[in-house]
Amino acid sequence: MRTRAYLLMLTVVAVWGATFVVVKDALADASPLAFNLTRMTLAFAVLAVAYHGHWRSIGRRELAAGAVIGFFLAMGYQFQTAGLARTTPSKSALITGLVVVLVPLFSSLRALRPAGGHAPGWNAYTGAVLAFAGILLLTVPSSRGGAFDFSSVNLGDLLSLGCAIGFAFHCLALGHLSPRFDFQQLALLQIGFCAVFMAISMPLLEHPYLHLTARLCAALLVAALLATAAAFSIQSWVQSVLPATHTALILTMEPVFAVLTAILFYGERLSGRSAAGAALVMAGIALTELVTAAPASGAHEASSSS
Repeated sequence: MRTRAYLLMLTVVAVWGATFVVVKDALADASPLAFNLTRMTLAFAVLAVAYHGHWRSIGRRELAAGAVIGFFLAMGYQFQTAGLARTTPSKSALITGLVVVLVPLFSSLRALRPAGGHAPGWNAYTGAVLAFAGILLLTVPSSRGGAFDFSSVNLGDLLSLGCAIGFAFHCLALGHLSPRFDFQQLALLQIGFCAVFMAISMPLLEHPYLHLTARLCAALLVAALLATAAAFSIQSWVQSVLPATHTALILTMEPVFAVLTAILFYGERLSGRSAAGAALVMAGIALTELVTAAPASGAHEASSSS
């Protein structure tokens, strides 16, 4: 059972990593937020049929929980896709991977910490410093004197950072609410409310367009069916079998898969400066999740989702 859970979660993370390149290509035929709304609507339709037996038991508490989780999920995806249209797949993936660092940092606030969670240790804070230094190298060009030139920061990189913050709050919301409800209901409702919030925000943030091409249709099917409907259902089941920290460790592989996919299929190349930044980000993520801190209030037990 546990071996199957590990393999399924690793497959999900590989799919998530690969979709950075798939979505990047598809954004030549669609505006970012229109792509997101179509993706989530298709995923919700699939889950509505797959989990049709759970509709009758959905009440106000389930709707409220789904709305909260769906809001942060929408926030993460809106920032992620808008940022991906303006930066490279590897940068977007590495910055998004900061969610693994942000979750324990935000958990230092007792009000945000899920029941049974612990305050972060020294490794979380040190990992955050390493990851932040890496993000500076990845996203901030150097001036002639060798210092950081903050005047030319890429907007896509900033939007990707907003994505990491949104997904971090999505993780924390799941940590608070998932023990109280069936995973099928939460999977269904968070995707449904995510689509609603995307529909509300889209006309306020962009002029949407979709040019139906084979490339766009293929990307929508991969993103909606594999990376959303199937992936969130699998993750919900996996987190009922594996400890949250084990799931978080597997999630650290997402930016690795994304960078490898970008290099192999997108022709992307990392400069020495960018490679050093990527290494620092991965070191920060690994330190946060792989090293056990001596418990002051207890070692961090991360809750994670993507």
